[in-house]
Amino acid sequence: MGYIISALLIGLAILIHELGHLVAAWWTKIPVARFSVGIGPKLWGWRRGETDYWLSAIPLGGYVLPAVEDHDEFVKIPVSRRLIFAFGGPIANILLSFVCLAVYNVLQSGFSLAAISIQPAEQIANMILAMLAAIGGLFTGAGEVSGVVGIVAVGDKIVSGGFIGMLKFLNALSISLAVFNMLPMPPLDGGKILMYLLECIDRRLLWLHERLTIAGILLILGLMVYATYGDVQALMN
Repeated sequence: MGYIISALLIGLAILIHELGHLVAAWWTKIPVARFSVGIGPKLWGWRRGETDYWLSAIPLGGYVLPAVEDHDEFVKIPVSRRLIFAFGGPIANILLSFVCLAVYNVLQSGFSLAAISIQPAEQIANMILAMLAAIGGLFTGAGEVSGVVGIVAVGDKIVSGGFIGMLKFLNALSISLAVFNMLPMPPLDGGKILMYLLECIDRRLLWLHERLTIAGILLILGLMVYATYGDVQALMN
């Protein structure tokens, strides 16, 4: 049962992330052709207005697809609006983490203004710094990386602590998703933000976007395979 709850919480963190992008698209009036939770073939969905809402077969991500013909049409959207669109997902995850920590603090030490405002902000800042240090450790051989298999396995142990455990796990997932997506590597949100800022400096740098996105996708896929292999090996030992 713990594995199922862990998987559902992962799906919830991803859903909140993609909802952040969707709300940002609505706010900036960027037309949306498709909002998908998960990737791959559609399992179920509906259409509202000009947007198709999908639940896709592989629950390892999600996306908000702008209603544009191609990349050239997308870059005609003002950079300021595209930046808000890119920031929407990570901001939504940070807000989710803030709520989780506020509830956790109240349950642990009782209600106070500090417990629902100052403490969550400090806790989030400390978690982000710790995760950035862990990511830096990957490049020195001192860090470790887990894939979905490892995350679900760890989550099974954490959520066995009941509601408090689920809050802690969802908080960690949400912050991890925000930090990972802000890494300056296309197709992650941070990479898109970097490319949009470079575009402001010189539009001739637009040609880099598609090439770096392809390289980034290959790197992420390789990292996922490596992490999943390590997770399976750890579970077998």
